[in-house]
Amino acid sequence: MNPRLGGLRFPVEHSRGRRYPEPPHPYRNAFQRDRDRIVHARAFRRLEDKTQVFGAGTSDHFRNRLTHTIEVAQIARTVAAALGLDEDLTEALALAHDIGHPPFAHAGEEELDRQMSRFGERFDHNLHALRIVESFEQRYAGFPGLNLTFEVREGIAKHSRDFGPGEDPVLDEYLPGLRPPLEAQIIDLADEIAYNTADLDDGRSARFFEVEEVARAVPEFAALRDAADERFPNAPVRIRFNEALRALIDMLVTGLIEGTREAAIAAGVRDYEDVRRYPERLARLTAPAASATSALKCFLRERVYTSKPVAAERVTSTAMIAGLFAWYLDSPERLPETYREQAGRVPVHRLICDYIAGMTDGYLRRTWEQAQRA
Repeated sequence: MNPRLGGLRFPVEHSRGRRYPEPPHPYRNAFQRDRDRIVHARAFRRLEDKTQVFGAGTSDHFRNRLTHTIEVAQIARTVAAALGLDEDLTEALALAHDIGHPPFAHAGEEELDRQMSRFGERFDHNLHALRIVESFEQRYAGFPGLNLTFEVREGIAKHSRDFGPGEDPVLDEYLPGLRPPLEAQIIDLADEIAYNTADLDDGRSARFFEVEEVARAVPEFAALRDAADERFPNAPVRIRFNEALRALIDMLVTGLIEGTREAAIAAGVRDYEDVRRYPERLARLTAPAASATSALKCFLRERVYTSKPVAAERVTSTAMIAGLFAWYLDSPERLPETYREQAGRVPVHRLICDYIAGMTDGYLRRTWEQAQRA
């Protein structure tokens, strides 16, 4: 049996195109151009100073939101190649998947959502990412935003969840009730693999736990650790941990490839249209990989995400966001001119949310210090 699922590949020539038509490029297809536009976006560059888990100043070696994004793109492209999917579409989606994240990771997103809930609205980083690529980025004379293809915009909206008709009017153009192509479906799981293994690596480097504690909590990791110890008995503990971590990443990525392949074959889907109409997502992990992922998540939640240092940073960062939101709400004239110009068309609280969401960690801290002095 052919291990690749080439028939399920989304064909770039079947793209629904761009919101603003453009002539084709002589040597780059539409998804390659989308990938390049995302990489050149200012919002993409700002990911360098946005927290993944550990805040700036903790270590020069810990992941930030940009390095995490690169790791997701590597994993996703590997999976797409192994399954015979479109690697360019997959890479574009991986590079864009976190472009809407605000400063200070999920704590920042939760705080902005709390602020917006006071006005009967919400903040969601995927919806914010759509607004970034559709209007906020201003780089081209012929159109607002990046003018990405429909499939990349749809994947930004759908990579982590499905939605039905009428569930959110903003998303009604993105084929509600249908699944996205497999290229989009694998992004969420590639993201999960990337952040679980990276947080394990950074957590160990931060001395939040010992290797033996991971082995007790995650049986699949214990087997890989034992194999590394047996093969490299004289290597330092850190190096043997790295070998086990490499093997864990390989096991999880293989689990995503094989799990998705098995699900697609069992479903009997023949092309990307069948994937869209199938009642559930087909991208999934094998049972062993899913078990390892579940155990790893539980361990990281207990030993990293709810740890005192991370929790303390969360309290500090959310307080700054809440304070800055109130500062601008009290005097909207403090907003930059480009935001003040929209005040008649967009509610002030939405402008404030958009402005704060686009900040890097460092810029938010500097702005908060300026607010404190004002």
